[in-house]
Amino acid sequence: MVSIVSGSITEQVMIVGARGHRLAGVIHYPGENTAPKGSILLAHCFSCSKDLHTMTRLTKGLAANGYAAMRFDFTGLGQSGGDFAETTVSANISDLTRAAVALIDKGFGPCGLIGHSLGGAAAVLAAHRLKTVRSLITIGAPATVGHVTHLFSNSIEELEASGRAMVSIAGRSFELESGFLDDLAHHNVLDKAADLGRPYCVIHAKDDDVVGFENATALYAQAKEPKKLVAPDTGGHMFTDRAVAGQILQAAVDWFDHTL
Repeated sequence: MVSIVSGSITEQVMIVGARGHRLAGVIHYPGENTAPKGSILLAHCFSCSKDLHTMTRLTKGLAANGYAAMRFDFTGLGQSGGDFAETTVSANISDLTRAAVALIDKGFGPCGLIGHSLGGAAAVLAAHRLKTVRSLITIGAPATVGHVTHLFSNSIEELEASGRAMVSIAGRSFELESGFLDDLAHHNVLDKAADLGRPYCVIHAKDDDVVGFENATALYAQAKEPKKLVAPDTGGHMFTDRAVAGQILQAAVDWFDHTL
């Protein structure tokens, strides 16, 4: 379904995810009679959704600056089908791959990729599968996927013992399977960052108290040129302040304008 919102065009899309579930996506286009100058795929943070403000502000802002930008819900989150309890980083990588293929099916070739938090780590890992990705941005991304376990550290013992447990993340309850923990050992974000072979921009607030700024410096140190580190003094992990969010959007637009 295509609709016009505030002068731009949005299209609801359905993606078949890694496990065959229907994943909900939204593509934002620049507007009527405006050919996009490129396309951007966005990956949201762990246990979040495509409708979180970090995703909606970026997609709308990218569209306003001439790009077709797609945000989508990973399996078991938001409006997508499937059971979040069965999520793994490997599954997220596969979902990202399917979403990139959906952009190709819409007629878009090389694209940019943005990932926030664990979605950023998944984006680094997925980029090696996605030859269509020409440039990458991560925002508040951890340098190791295992970093995410600090969000539910009190539940790890129960999760390992029973194979499935309820965990609390940012005040919300989710069910996870122990397979999530087992899968973490199979992914090395820093190794993949060092071998991207594409332009890479690391965006990370210095006051991020969820994923510490040392993660940004580690990722940037591993990356090869061309690369860039954007490090606002404030913004936290979610960039709720509109002024800082605007700076992040401008940094993303500038990066893709020069690398896509």
